[in-house]
Amino acid sequence: MGEGKGSTLVHLLVVVLSLVAFGFAIAAERRRSVGEIFRDDQTNATYCVYNSDVATGYGVGGFLFLLSGESLLMGVTKCMCFGRPLAPGGNRAWTIIYFVSSWATFLIAEACLIAGATKNAYHTKYRGMIYAQNFSCDALRKGVFIAGAVFVVATMVLNVYYYMYFTKATATQAAQKAKRTSSNIGMAGYA
Repeated sequence: MGEGKGSTLVHLLVVVLSLVAFGFAIAAERRRSVGEIFRDDQTNATYCVYNSDVATGYGVGGFLFLLSGESLLMGVTKCMCFGRPLAPGGNRAWTIIYFVSSWATFLIAEACLIAGATKNAYHTKYRGMIYAQNFSCDALRKGVFIAGAVFVVATMVLNVYYYMYFTKATATQAAQKAKRTSSNIGMAGYA
């Protein structure tokens, strides 16, 4: 491993897991449940009949893949709090900025994915019989999974930069300790 380079495997796994989460989010948006009004002539009841529930599974899959990528990165870096201290300087500052930003985008992406999956499942599975004259079948609003996908990509980019600057900041700290083999302060007495 080069000086401050980081593990290529960690970079690759974080990117692949995030891209799979992105793919699941796009697939979930394309396969959202759409309801149609169905009238049962025998019971004179009106139902909302929804098509497949596959978008819920895609949304949960995207949620889990993004969560595993974030967990992997935070496990490797020990969440920036429990490992070696970061060397003071620009790399530490950028590490903190990217850490906070990646967590913010991660939480927004996870919220969009799980909220979309939950809302999609609610309208697909639990919509019951309604005795009303004029009503429409509720469906998940367009763009919820797309918003999640956008934040998944933002999280991926910020995570890559966070890991890059984190490894530079920890490598700088190790290099500074290695250079301190002898004291630079003269301890000779004055006569």
